[in-house]
Amino acid sequence: MTKPVPFAGAPRAALLTAALLGASLLSACSMAPTYERPAAPVAATFPSDSAGAASRTSVPLPLAGNARTAVDTGWRDYFTDQRLQSLIAASLENNRDLRTAVLRIEEARALYNVQSADRLPNVNASFGETRAKTPAFLSSTGQTTIGKRYDIGASVSAFELDFFGRVKSLNDAALASYLATEEARSAAQIALVSQVAQAYYTERAYAEQYALAQQTYEARARTYKLTQQRAEVGASSRLDLRSNETLMETARASALTLARQRAQAENALTLLVGQPPASAASGAMPTDAQLDALNALPEGLPSDLLTRRPDIRSAEQRLKSANANIGAARAAFFPRISLTAAIGSSSPSLHGLFDSGSGSWSFAPQLTLPIFDAGRNSANLTLSEVRKNIAVADYEKTIQTAFREVADALAARDYLGEQVNAQRAVQEAQADRLKLLQLRFDNGVASTLDVLDAQRELFSAQQSLVQARLLRTTTAIDLYRALGGGLR
Repeated sequence: MTKPVPFAGAPRAALLTAALLGASLLSACSMAPTYERPAAPVAATFPSDSAGAASRTSVPLPLAGNARTAVDTGWRDYFTDQRLQSLIAASLENNRDLRTAVLRIEEARALYNVQSADRLPNVNASFGETRAKTPAFLSSTGQTTIGKRYDIGASVSAFELDFFGRVKSLNDAALASYLATEEARSAAQIALVSQVAQAYYTERAYAEQYALAQQTYEARARTYKLTQQRAEVGASSRLDLRSNETLMETARASALTLARQRAQAENALTLLVGQPPASAASGAMPTDAQLDALNALPEGLPSDLLTRRPDIRSAEQRLKSANANIGAARAAFFPRISLTAAIGSSSPSLHGLFDSGSGSWSFAPQLTLPIFDAGRNSANLTLSEVRKNIAVADYEKTIQTAFREVADALAARDYLGEQVNAQRAVQEAQADRLKLLQLRFDNGVASTLDVLDAQRELFSAQQSLVQARLLRTTTAIDLYRALGGGLR
């Protein structure tokens, strides 16, 4: 009986694998165009009129130099309201859009891993058994025979030697797509933080307006009852009674409208958070000092956005992916070399697989040279170049959009502080006017219609002040988001 010996093909398998790995490492060139970041199609500075606006105001705006940049200010430091902080934290855990964005990252990472696997040979082990029956009239012995064969070995199937960088370009494109998806998730998180904050303060503004409307309704209801009693004894006219009733019902209608808007705003907030609120609605609009602190973010330069804004970085990664795909399209014009190799052992009996002399191997290099493809490769190259141009336009548009968002927020910041002050002055003047008219009415100098008109104007001024303060709050949040804050 022949004594089994170690598999003689093992050193050859190691040499063959090493040769394939060496070839894959040597084929590291790329035919992709050298990437150059397009010039930012925006001005060198933001069109902010802070100096001019400040010269026209009685109260100076907060100094930007006293505050950290938005990107260095975490949302917990920027939003000090504890309930808002808990809502933002819950949204980062439960918001379905953000959860989808995270899963998109996992998807892109898996696709990148699939593509990068093509840069290394796939080695497969196999074991097979074959049984075949040969009929007597075909057998050389004139008898029916049953043949057996056992095969074991390792093989590399159609491994491409990437001399022209096709596989490398596809790998670079997949990597850039993965990085773009990761940046898109960061952009989604920043947007979510700002959306939750805006929805929260919108709901609080409606709550404040509703409280004012309810107080106004109750006060007017008392006035209406008093007027009704006076009308019953002939001290007031029916016109006065109807005017008071109109004013009272107007306040009630406003209160009901604001109650509905508040409920809808709370529903929108619940959707963003991703779960029902753990506690009843509470909190208040920011004070003037808090609003000044929110607006004290320095704007920096437009070039800073290129490194701060995740949506811009995502657009640039998509551009890099499109640029790499051009290299793959160019490489398609050149020969493609692939190797198929196998090494193993064959034997008619299972115990003889590793006997001396049973080794087998095969080596099948293949060269594919495109000769005629009906313009397919040219069309693919044109397609990849057009897609790169689209990616350039998308990148430039993203920069322009970011520039506008910052510029709009800065313009609003320059004027909204004084708009709030002016609106507060209007409210105070209307309150004082109502007080004076009430005194004149009590002394028989002013008419009921004058008092009712003053009440209506005061209610309108109160509501407008809340709206102006909400607008200044949401503008500060917009500026924080536009400058790249809200990620940490």
